[in-house]
Amino acid sequence: MATVRSRDHNAFRSRWEDRLWLNVPGPFYGGETDTCWTGRLAAPAHVLYGGEYLTEYVYRQPGTPAETAVLVDAAGDDPFGGYGCDGDSRWTPEAVREWWRNRGQVLQYLSDQRSTWDESDAAQGQDIAAAVRDFESYIGGGLASDLQIYLYWLEKRQSPDPGDRLPEL
Repeated sequence: MATVRSRDHNAFRSRWEDRLWLNVPGPFYGGETDTCWTGRLAAPAHVLYGGEYLTEYVYRQPGTPAETAVLVDAAGDDPFGGYGCDGDSRWTPEAVREWWRNRGQVLQYLSDQRSTWDESDAAQGQDIAAAVRDFESYIGGGLASDLQIYLYWLEKRQSPDPGDRLPEL
């Protein structure tokens, strides 16, 4: 789906095994990133903070070259090299469907952390609470369609044409 130039690969040194469970399936993911909250400065529509140490994760995969560029910038700003871009070779259709089936855990996590985000927003000057609401809305809305397109990509290694039937989640 997304392409990353070879020179940008230096920003992507995370190991698949280290990715945070909150990452939305796709080529990009956050693993053991720093905890300095820099990812949203570069890619506010794609990156959130979570897990035990509030590391960065990708809650919305890029859909355009411009969106890919800001996510590459976020990865480049991470001093730990904690982002990965090899998701297309790691995600399987079964794993994508499993993530989707377990989306309720993601929604519960977001709900449980809401008060923390509200407090952190004031301290950090980032509207994380708005991004959490965006992620929740995305899960309830367009994410299913995006994941079906991603499943098509994983199965056929090409983007679907408008008349193509998309796989079931």
